[in-house]
Amino acid sequence: MIDVNAHLHTPYSFSAFSSVGQALDMAAAEGVKVVGINDFYSTDGYKEWKDGCSERDLIPLFGIEFIALNAEDQAAGLRVNDPNNPGRTYISGKGLKYPVTLSGEPARQLAAVRAESNAQVERMCEKLNAWLKAEGKDIVLDFNEIRTTLTKGMVRERHLAKALRLVLYPDAEDPAKLENELRSKLLKAGGPAFVPEDPKAFLPMETVQHIIEAAGGIPTYPFLADDAKGNFTDFEGDLQKAADTLKKRGFRSVEFITTRNTTAVLESYAGYLEDEGFIVTFGSEHNTPAMEPIKLRTRDAAGLSEKLRAINYRGACAILEHQAGKA
Repeated sequence: MIDVNAHLHTPYSFSAFSSVGQALDMAAAEGVKVVGINDFYSTDGYKEWKDGCSERDLIPLFGIEFIALNAEDQAAGLRVNDPNNPGRTYISGKGLKYPVTLSGEPARQLAAVRAESNAQVERMCEKLNAWLKAEGKDIVLDFNEIRTTLTKGMVRERHLAKALRLVLYPDAEDPAKLENELRSKLLKAGGPAFVPEDPKAFLPMETVQHIIEAAGGIPTYPFLADDAKGNFTDFEGDLQKAADTLKKRGFRSVEFITTRNTTAVLESYAGYLEDEGFIVTFGSEHNTPAMEPIKLRTRDAAGLSEKLRAINYRGACAILEHQAGKA
């Protein structure tokens, strides 16, 4: 049974990896044969991902990730898979067709949300520069330079933290830790450079599902499951109810980022959802500065149990069949 990592971010959004090639080299070295690109609001990395997989005898999965808003859950104060913002919901698309040929309204909607995401970070950059000036720091971050030198077109707040770290501490021993601290203290809620996201940055859940389906993909719900204290969000705490609600909302695929969860909870949740008819896959994200292995592990174990590896493998096979137009 081969190993799968179905959710990896690349420099086409934000990533621990310096390049697509680095991600795929690591996957090949660790024996992970099926790898899924899963960037925020972007399919721009697909060709490089596909070509790189071909060169290394890896099997590519094509995904995408959105942050959506469910107005009903927001009105009810229901935390879904964002533990801090009721109604805000992360949604992935799995098994998108390659090459992607979005057109019409779905293409316009995707372009608009990409543009608003960049605009929000640009406003944050302006506010950060104003704070630096007020603090007497002779530092000015150029948003366009950051976009050109540190990104592939999509600018995230983590890029601002990286740009500032490169100015302040270019030779830091632990750059990931410093970037996380800068982001937490300056750019997150309560920080001097925090800029609330405009509501138009969040498409309705149904719109996101439609964009994914128009691109040939499968709308996928990313479960948080248990956090470090063993807590669950309002939506996910009752697994039976969550599964029923997801079915009513048109989801037939779910995923987990395995380092968030204990083996026991992951086996329980993933096994139950597979039995309920969902496609289930696992990934690592790698969407922070911290570099971790690509071969998956849980929060309390150095790897996945055989049960979890089998679930992940079956899920990847189902996505590959869909991707190939056979499902």
